[in-house]
Amino acid sequence: MHDEKARDARAGGIEEGPEGGGSLDPPDWEEARRLGHRMVDDMLGFLRSVRDRPAWRPIPPEAKAAFGSEAPRSGTDAARVYEEFKRTILPYGLGNVHPRFWGWVIGTGTPIGMLADLLASGLNSNLFGGEQAAAYVEAQVVDWFKSLLGFPAEAGGLLVTGGSAANLIGLAVARDARLAGAREGGLRSLAARPTVYASAEVHNSVDKVVALLGLGTTALRKVRVDDGFRIDVPELERMIAADRDAGCAPFCVVGNAGAVATGALDPLDALADLCEREKLWLHVDGAFGSLAALSPALRPLLRGMERAHSLAFDLHKWLCMPYDVGCVIVRDREAQARTFAAPASYLAPQRRGVSAGPHRFGEQGLELSRGFRALKVWMSLKTHGVERYARLIERNVAQARYLADLVEAAPDLELLAPVVLNIVCFRYAGPGIPPEGLEALNRELLLRLQETGVAVPSSAVVRGATAIRVAIANHRSRREDFDTLVAAVRRIGSGLATERLG
Repeated sequence: MHDEKARDARAGGIEEGPEGGGSLDPPDWEEARRLGHRMVDDMLGFLRSVRDRPAWRPIPPEAKAAFGSEAPRSGTDAARVYEEFKRTILPYGLGNVHPRFWGWVIGTGTPIGMLADLLASGLNSNLFGGEQAAAYVEAQVVDWFKSLLGFPAEAGGLLVTGGSAANLIGLAVARDARLAGAREGGLRSLAARPTVYASAEVHNSVDKVVALLGLGTTALRKVRVDDGFRIDVPELERMIAADRDAGCAPFCVVGNAGAVATGALDPLDALADLCEREKLWLHVDGAFGSLAALSPALRPLLRGMERAHSLAFDLHKWLCMPYDVGCVIVRDREAQARTFAAPASYLAPQRRGVSAGPHRFGEQGLELSRGFRALKVWMSLKTHGVERYARLIERNVAQARYLADLVEAAPDLELLAPVVLNIVCFRYAGPGIPPEGLEALNRELLLRLQETGVAVPSSAVVRGATAIRVAIANHRSRREDFDTLVAAVRRIGSGLATERLG
């Protein structure tokens, strides 16, 4: 029994000692090196062969059962743990590494990004700030995007988990910059109720942010959209005026640079003009659409984005960085610092040593403990270059237009929204099916596409109709994949129609 316990301890990487403790380093570094090489080889092989597998597969009960065990009291050999990963986890991912994954707006990842995350984990940096190379890397990455997206070099910026966190930071700074006394005295100290404006197509993270900031969900005024799903600017002006007359305090407008359901682009130049006249903060949620500005051909679609006071965007969507990494840019760096400043003696910077250095990321956002997200962005941009990413974005936009053409050419398919960027919303609409039947049929059709592993689109409701929503942020997709999708939709849809109509 004693020998068995000792073997378990060594397998878990704990060396026995008089105090029963020890390092968590491997007892055999050469064995760990071989296992690490195997892991890298296996994952590169997994990515290389991704087309040979279904886009998604359900998790079988026996695999799920493995996740019902209690916490391990003693260690297991790392090679055995890795085999369990390959058996119960690796085959049953979300599917977003696959060329025919177009659900939500979820990026594909890349081999270089995966390897960069390995390096970042090895360094195990905490990016609160400090005199470390990782801090300079993050600062450089943020500077690159300020320049690429038309913001001044003196603007503030921060890498975050994603667009939701970036929206939180942008709107928190907006609240404190436009509502004097709100940070110190809270919202109760304000004479008028603050209000925020966004289109009816705004991402639900903005609803969450407005609630978290204590404004109340009804403080978010949702403005109707036009036939292209863009915010109705005259209606927005009318709502702001009505709220002022009612004693409210409008302070922020959220513009969409790529509405989540349809990809619609709000008229950002017009919103910037309005915010300038009304002295409002313009925050742009550009989770994926903002990065179309990397393409000279697509940049005019986003005219006015560079005038925003703050911009939120993801790098794990259309730039295909491994999850997670997003970014927020705030035009007024000092305003950003005022919102998140919370001095503490134990965090005071020194003129020399580890806590020196010019970058104090912990004072620019909510998180103090922060991972080295910047490395995968830095290495990916250096490896592929901005121009290659711009071509990828252009190709995805062209693929969306190709898919829209296929849909419009098919007599039993219906395009439900204009295709502006990389999102296509359509449905099966074969003859003789009543409207209520189309809803149920398309919901079932979507699930069968996913469960058979043909492709993974997601859904949206567009003007009351259930849409099969294809959001293309995938560097592995080819035109033939969209031919496969359309053929499958028509085949499955026809079969479902026959089942329902008899």
